Amino acid sequence: RHNLKYFDKMRCLRKRSAVSFLGILVVCLLFMNLYIEDSYVLEGDKQLIRETATHQLNPERYVHSFKDLSNFSGSINISYRYLAGTPLPRKRYLTIGLSSVKRKKGNYLLETIKSIFEQSSYEELKEIAVVVQLADFDSAWCEGMVQDISQKFAHHIIAGRLIVIHVPEDYYPVLDGLKRNYNDPEDRVKFRSKQNVDYAFLLNFCANLSDYYVMLEDDVRCSKNFLTAVKKVITSREGSYWVTLEFSKLGYIGKLYHSHDLPRLAHFLLMFYQEMPCDWLLIHFRGLLAQKEVIRFKPSLFQHMGYYSSYKGAENKLKDDDFEEESFDIPDNPPANLHTNMNVFENYEASKAYSSIDEYFWGKAPSTGDFYGIVFEKPIKISKIKIVTGTEDRQNDILHHGALEVGEKIVGSKKGRQCTTYLRLGEFKNGNFEITDVEHKVLFDINCMRILVTKSQKEWLIIRSISVWTSQTPNQ
Repeated sequence: RHNLKYFDKMRCLRKRSAVSFLGILVVCLLFMNLYIEDSYVLEGDKQLIRETATHQLNPERYVHSFKDLSNFSGSINISYRYLAGTPLPRKRYLTIGLSSVKRKKGNYLLETIKSIFEQSSYEELKEIAVVVQLADFDSAWCEGMVQDISQKFAHHIIAGRLIVIHVPEDYYPVLDGLKRNYNDPEDRVKFRSKQNVDYAFLLNFCANLSDYYVMLEDDVRCSKNFLTAVKKVITSREGSYWVTLEFSKLGYIGKLYHSHDLPRLAHFLLMFYQEMPCDWLLIHFRGLLAQKEVIRFKPSLFQHMGYYSSYKGAENKLKDDDFEEESFDIPDNPPANLHTNMNVFENYEASKAYSSIDEYFWGKAPSTGDFYGIVFEKPIKISKIKIVTGTEDRQNDILHHGALEVGEKIVGSKKGRQCTTYLRLGEFKNGNFEITDVEHKVLFDINCMRILVTKSQKEWLIIRSISVWTSQTPNQ
């Protein structure tokens, strides 16, 4: 009997030692992994793992979490409930994501969905998918919203362009007792932390539905034919690196991503869900992926229309003053090489005048014969040209005396190409130039375009924007 007690005691000691050893081993492995080179693991992620490893955690849960965090390119393992619609039969060009919760005052979700569809042409509707995530844990509210959406947009659901989803509460991390960063009250921290998780789950669902993804809030009005405008912008950025293109300056509205970046963004929002609001996290995500500057386009394609926030029904009357609801004509600005012989001020280089972003070229006082040249990568037919110089705060830095010319017959190497003959289309008036029906006035395919200074000026020159609209592509 004494021997049996001794063996039982030894067996218990071995179990305790094994549990302790496994716990220590898990923590050691975590620290080792901090130093493994992995192109997907960011410095912020390493810091988070380093901090978390110092706390006493359930080893099995920790290992599972670490595996999830390390695989940024993979999807998060979540079971989604389809409340309306079914999986898409084919991949689309653009997915539009909306996350919505019950509001204490007002509800704009139905109006937002209506605006998306009404402001799109039949051809545009073929290329979009709208995913609405009902992210409230009130099942009665979710059921009521599904009924309303299904009644008002039944034909869009049947056509496979509208899906309504929900993620059960069981999949959410802890939302109570979180860190009170920025001295926010507890309920505010809980609200914004849950919102980060909501968006992460939505991004995760949409990762493979289309080539591109744009996030809207649930109280937004859209500009007419916004998809066509987005496609033009994407085409104009072809060959350049970008993480986020912005079509509104407000919050988490009109932010466009490559769909292949969505899994990483979803993981990123989950990892730092309790740290700060989602729109702040997006700035860090963009910076970590090496896009330092905001790339925002004007006019804005989406407008905030809600008067009450989803947080406690507080007033939120923010408006984007760059928004234009009616259809507007975005220039094509085909790919081109840009150069000038003017003395450029700091980093306001030639390329900034040919961009649809809110930036410009700035040169020191130009002399007679100075020029700003554009050499198109391929000969083109042009229908319209518009050039604006000066800015609101520097109204005298305009081109006081200048002309616009188009050319043909390129000579020289790829780095120093230029046209041999030019045709003058007209003079600048009050610093601006605009001409239409160019294809009827110019009989050749255009290889070059240049702004020519015809008289020296003491003032510096800002070329704020150069806009080129093309007609049919010439036969090559």
